[in-house]
Amino acid sequence: MIAMRLVHFALAATLVAAPLAAPAQVGPDPAYVKVVRDFRERAEKSLRADNGWLTLAGRYVLKTGENTFGTGEKNDVVFPKGTGPVGMGSIWVEPEKADKVTVKMVPGVKLKSPRGIEYSERVMGTEPENRDWVSVGQLAFHIIERDGKYILRLADNESEVRKRFGGRVWYDIDEGLRLKAKFVPYDPPRKEKIVNVIDEISEEKVPGYVEFDINGRTQRLDALEEDNGLFIIFADATGGDTTYKSGRFLFVKEMPAPGKLFELDFNRAYNPPCSFSEFTTCPLPPRQNVLKVRIDAGEKYPPRKVQG
Repeated sequence: MIAMRLVHFALAATLVAAPLAAPAQVGPDPAYVKVVRDFRERAEKSLRADNGWLTLAGRYVLKTGENTFGTGEKNDVVFPKGTGPVGMGSIWVEPEKADKVTVKMVPGVKLKSPRGIEYSERVMGTEPENRDWVSVGQLAFHIIERDGKYILRLADNESEVRKRFGGRVWYDIDEGLRLKAKFVPYDPPRKEKIVNVIDEISEEKVPGYVEFDINGRTQRLDALEEDNGLFIIFADATGGDTTYKSGRFLFVKEMPAPGKLFELDFNRAYNPPCSFSEFTTCPLPPRQNVLKVRIDAGEKYPPRKVQG
């Protein structure tokens, strides 16, 4: 934690008053405040973006073979009324094609790629490295694979949720919760069963835990490995009071060296997507990551409401 100190002056022994210097400003380091505010602005922008969490309008598990889709009730996948044609096309899920599915449109309806190219038929990847959004009018979708299931995630960029979103809400920046922590690796790394909000279970690699002090008491949180860093799912005593009850996320960009101090900044703790959309499947904190202490930092809940 960066310490901000006041410089004190005293009268000289000769009782001749020395000129008084202005006291140093008490409060968070301005450079640090800017870094955190920039992070929060990026989080807000990402949330409000096209095909962002605020635009989600459906989550559909696909069956093997043909899945017709459109706004008509007779389709296998029924999109929200008023968002497009009754019949749009079919999505073919063929297990022998591994992580790919094929989308075939009905005559007169086209898919549009992120680059604006139109297609009547398109093979779509389902893994993060080859997955993209395709659009049909105001709607967009991509297809993901989870534990052998193929899922269509639908976005409506004209969503009322997006239009009426009032903004994220954050605690004031508190340097007292910009903590020095220590990463303690597990030897060997552990596997942890992580449950999400719809009771699906995934087994995740847990390379170790982070250890830190709050109010003189040592706390620890198991951390998942993600993008050469650490991903922490946690809850604390603010949950259901000033923060999202199911928990919050915290990301450490670089994997810390074992046993060495690193910065764990709870001013960057943020809400999971399921706090904004019912069409997401957020992971829940494991039991050992539910802290009994309050961490009054980071993102609050609920977000701002639009009046009217």
